[in-house]
This record gives sequence, structure tokens and C-alpha cells, in this order.
Amino acid sequence: MKRRSLPVATALVASAALLLTACGGDDSGSKDNDKIAGADTGSETSASPTASATAPAASADRPKIELPSDLTYTFEWPKTGDADKDAVLADSEQSIKAVDLAITKQNALDKAYLYYYEGEAAAGTETFIKKYVDAKASITGAYRFYDPDLKVDSDGTASLSYCEDQGKAYVKYLETNKVKKTEVNADSYVIYHTSLRKSDKGVWLIEKMVSEVGSAKCQP
Repeated sequence: MKRRSLPVATALVASAALLLTACGGDDSGSKDNDKIAGADTGSETSASPTASATAPAASADRPKIELPSDLTYTFEWPKTGDADKDAVLADSEQSIKAVDLAITKQNALDKAYLYYYEGEAAAGTETFIKKYVDAKASITGAYRFYDPDLKVDSDGTASLSYCEDQGKAYVKYLETNKVKKTEVNADSYVIYHTSLRKSDKGVWLIEKMVSEVGSAKCQP
């Protein structure tokens, strides 16, 4: 997981692809500019409707995800026409938003993301979110996800790789309400590789995730 970065530079075995690093200009005065890796190594509610996978299949216990208005998402993940593939993309969108919801709620055990993550991925994601909680930090801005590469196997497993553009997404420190912004650079682009399995409820759960900051494939 990688996303906006906090005052740490540790690699986390996470599964929700987030990186705490801000890009843009600096209007906080903070010197915290390291990146959090929430994946094996080393990335929402859309501001405007764009090509996106269909909404996830209805489920009585599927969590409702409502994010703050200062967070916007663009998923350039067009429908494939294949029911299983479109379901993977839809659930992956929800899983990304669910992790961000936990960050904004400052709850490292929020039920929404735990609905979409299990095992190694859930443990790593919890650690990743806790970094924000400990730093009393949240996220703000716009995220863009694109270039999905998806494979679904007949045994009910799938692999999904995709890119994230964090150039307009930032860390927000809650005690001061200051937003940390830095210049857009190669590290603003992250690639994620996820392994998923279909649950008995028909939900595509993330079991593992690996992310790479500064991926050449994701850069413009």
C-alpha cells in the first residue's frame, strides 16, 4: 500500500495500495515528506463521472462508503463485458475507498476495509492505516487510477495490476488542519499488483498486494 507519505519510510506488507506523500506546492510548512510503503515492497467517489467499472453486486452486508467531500477519485477502468472481471474492478474500487475511509475516520480496524481484505493484506493495511492515526494525519485531494491489467482464473482467483497518479493528493495534519504539498515527481506514480479470491458471498477479497513507487510504466 502506498499513498501520501508521513514522517516514516518503512515498507509495509499491505493490501490497499496507498502512499502517504504529497505533491504540488507546500502550504503547510511541515517537513514530513517520506513515503509509506504499504505493500510487499518497494497506491472515490469520482469528482466527475469517468470510465469506470460497474457498481459492485448488491449485498445485504456490503459496507456503505461515504468519503469527505475534499476527496475525489477517477477510475479509468472501463467495463470489460465479462461479469467476473467487471466485479473484480468494482470491488477493487470499493476496497481502495474503504481504506481511505478508515484513514479519514482514524480507525485502523474500520469494518469497511476489513470487508475487502483478508490475511496478509488485512494485517498490512491495518499497520498502514495506523501510521496515519499515530501521526494524527488524514488525506485530501484527487486520486486517479488507470491502466488496469486483469486476469481471472477458473478457480475463483484473480490478479489485478493498476497505476495510481497521486500528483494532486496530499497529507492533511488534523491538529493544525495544514495540508502538506510537494512537487509532482516520478514518485507521484505508483503501480500496484494485487492477488484476489472470490468469497462465498461473491465478494472479491484482496489477499496480497505489492506496490512500486516511481514505476516507469505509470509515468506520463
